[in-house]
Amino acid sequence: MLTLERFEEASKIVKEVTLETKLVYSDFLSEQTKNKVYLKPENMQFTGAYKVRGAYYKISTLSEEEREKGLITASAGNHAQGVAYAAKCYGVKATIVMPTTTPLIKVNRTKGYGAEVILYGDVYDESCQKAYELAEEHGYTFIHPFDDLAVATGQGTIAMEIFKELPLVEYILVPIGGGGLATGISVLAKLLNPKIKVIGVEPAGANCMEESIKAGKVTTLPGVSTIADGTAVKTPGEQIFPYIRENLDGIITVEDDELVVAFLDMVENHKMVVENSGLLTVAALRHLKVENKRVAAILSGGNMDVITMSSVVQQGLIFRDRIFTVSVLLPDKPGELCKVADTIAKEQGNVIKLEHNQFVSTNRNAAVELRITMEAFGTDHKGQILKALEQKGYQPKTVRTSL
Repeated sequence: MLTLERFEEASKIVKEVTLETKLVYSDFLSEQTKNKVYLKPENMQFTGAYKVRGAYYKISTLSEEEREKGLITASAGNHAQGVAYAAKCYGVKATIVMPTTTPLIKVNRTKGYGAEVILYGDVYDESCQKAYELAEEHGYTFIHPFDDLAVATGQGTIAMEIFKELPLVEYILVPIGGGGLATGISVLAKLLNPKIKVIGVEPAGANCMEESIKAGKVTTLPGVSTIADGTAVKTPGEQIFPYIRENLDGIITVEDDELVVAFLDMVENHKMVVENSGLLTVAALRHLKVENKRVAAILSGGNMDVITMSSVVQQGLIFRDRIFTVSVLLPDKPGELCKVADTIAKEQGNVIKLEHNQFVSTNRNAAVELRITMEAFGTDHKGQILKALEQKGYQPKTVRTSL
């Protein structure tokens, strides 16, 4: 299945349902990493992710009989939408089993394409087991989200497009959940240029592929914990694992905090909404120990609900010292609050919340606590405000920010 001819065939077929996602050169990330960074914005696909490629190509390879039985799959969201949309295009029934933790936007969009959605299990692996049971019970045709060579071939068409736009690309960064995308990308990339480096990126809290490669066999994690829900997989694919071992040049793991900051960078510098799993490659750029290389980073999806988005933005501002909280002790006398506020205002800090605690001491005349949450331009500006408060005789202490 994973031959150049198959990839060429898949590239023609997926064009029927995909939008053209041209590479975006990132001045910001290029300057930050001292490389020439190009983003492959699969978050801009009609279904909000690359997954429609593999789903549509897989269905194109099925017989009429297999399609008429109805399709079923399990997914944390993006493959669900891909299968639902592809099934709608082919006019066949689709049933999707999704984890109960799936963001609402992904559930509703999947239903919007006409699929029946069943919420089951806390993680993908539990949903997948349920989908297999339903396939056995009702005779549905199962479309695996990653452990399928036809699906991987469809996903690999992204590499074909990268090479057409950037023939001299030297590194490709690809997110890994179960490994289907990484399989297709790495195999086709090596067929087109054996010298290219393809690096997989996993969340540190769901690094099933890294552990499997270390063990030399498919390994199941005892549990997963990550905000990158689209890559929260405990067990990578059995069929695709040999291809990963042969063609992937390394794996980078990324902490959740790095994804939070990466989201802020993408919104502010590229005006793009990219979901946490899609941001893995952006966060990994800072771990890539090379310079002056042409690097393509795949943004795998952009399906993020507004509540999650709001939380990530707030946390990103806190991590970047754009919002912080300081505690100061001051006498409980008229005018003291004005003095503190004036000091902050002169340093161009913007107060967004005040908490006044009169019971921090039994002697209120000696001290009450004032907690000030404020906006700043960043770490240097935060330090400037704290220094100004110290010079006015206060002893400011930074405390955990709670918005």
